[in-house]
Amino acid sequence: MKSLQLIPLESIDSQEVFIYKQLRENHFSHDNSFIADSPKVVNEILKTSLDIKSILATQEYYQEHEALLTSQEGLKCYVASKEQMEGIIGHKIHHNCMLHGIRPRENTLEEMGDGIIMLDAITSTENLGSIARSAAALGVDSLILSKHSPHPYARRSLRVSMGHISKLKYHIYEDIFATIKKLQSLGYSVIAAEISEDAQLLSEIKIPKKWVLLMGHEGHGLSPEVIQACDATVLIEMAEGIKSLNVAVASSILMYQFKMGSKF
Repeated sequence: MKSLQLIPLESIDSQEVFIYKQLRENHFSHDNSFIADSPKVVNEILKTSLDIKSILATQEYYQEHEALLTSQEGLKCYVASKEQMEGIIGHKIHHNCMLHGIRPRENTLEEMGDGIIMLDAITSTENLGSIARSAAALGVDSLILSKHSPHPYARRSLRVSMGHISKLKYHIYEDIFATIKKLQSLGYSVIAAEISEDAQLLSEIKIPKKWVLLMGHEGHGLSPEVIQACDATVLIEMAEGIKSLNVAVASSILMYQFKMGSKF
């Protein structure tokens, strides 16, 4: 096995690692660079085919994960002290590594799988990351979201998803109505998750072969116009007096039933 070539970091102001200071939560550079942090997230991304430019980590990280890192071709590995890492981040940290990679290209709607989770203007990176982690765990490999939502490769979304966002195809839309119509033309049934009088119970709904599960905004849900554009509406049966669930929790319950439920 080839040995790992480490590059000592002489200064946190070095141009080589400037991008680690430059890119914050939902920001990206002109070349679509992104930053991921924490060992579990970094290691998950290292197992993918993403274009990875460099790692910035402490000596301890490299020692623990040498076998994984030596399998990467052309990877620059910068080694820093924990004090240097904290100087780059700007606060005390509980992890000891970061990764600089390039976002994968956005997929077309024609490239999506038979089951899709679609988000209407979700605003929380934590919710997005949680939904992506559940989707990957349940075998729902396609994510569609609004241009007004956080990007899937935002640092916190990646971290909350434990890096599993990298397993998903993703598409970012501008017009939800045009996107719903296009999906329907491709043979998908678009099913809105919303509490309404004509909504079907999750325990009783028949799951079509090709489906899109549409989740609404954390606070406002889905508008009547969006619901009208969908093929059906579904709701999760809940105890009396409980009106709703967190969108990430609701998404997980719905995806499980849609993925495991009977087909037409």
